[in-house]
Amino acid sequence: MAGVPGLVGSAIEAARADGFALTRAEAGPDHPSASLPDVGRFLAVLAAGCPGGRIAECGTGTGIGAAWIASAMPPGCSLITAEIDPDRAAAAADVLRPDQRVQVRTGDWRVVLPELAPYDLIFADAGVRDQQDFRDLVSMLTPGGSIVMDDVTPVAALAPDSPLRDHDPKRALFAAEPRLRWTEVVLPDLRDSLLVGARTGYPGD
Repeated sequence: MAGVPGLVGSAIEAARADGFALTRAEAGPDHPSASLPDVGRFLAVLAAGCPGGRIAECGTGTGIGAAWIASAMPPGCSLITAEIDPDRAAAAADVLRPDQRVQVRTGDWRVVLPELAPYDLIFADAGVRDQQDFRDLVSMLTPGGSIVMDDVTPVAALAPDSPLRDHDPKRALFAAEPRLRWTEVVLPDLRDSLLVGARTGYPGD
């Protein structure tokens, strides 16, 4: 596909075949959304800055986010991505098989990822809403490591009466975590944003 790395193009085709929404407008209860291109490009920038590092992803889907990361990460870097749905995990493993640095693991990220921690970058794309789950993810970061969440609507794009103006669950997770310095990055469409945090301190803090 034009404008994206070949591995990403393969993942997009797999997502389309699996019924994933490829744009925000297509998303809905019957069409879970895949990582948007601007999110993928942002992940690629972060991954490129992890020489010799280890990256984790919660919620592989069919591998679009993982493909963006793998396409940019340095040669000595590795990626472990966890997908709880076995069919999607199998589809992602097939897409990502050309890159031997990527491990697609089937199962809950709470079980799969801790044994290989710590990580320099975590892309939390599995609908994390629980504060303890989020704290566990932050605990898996190296000092200075980054965590990213997408699928956030900028306040300026919310309806005037939207309850998310006063309390967005994802923003609340970041705001309540004292080990993070974080910010929100609004994407070029001005209707989507992602949250990015860097861990301060050291293990055991």
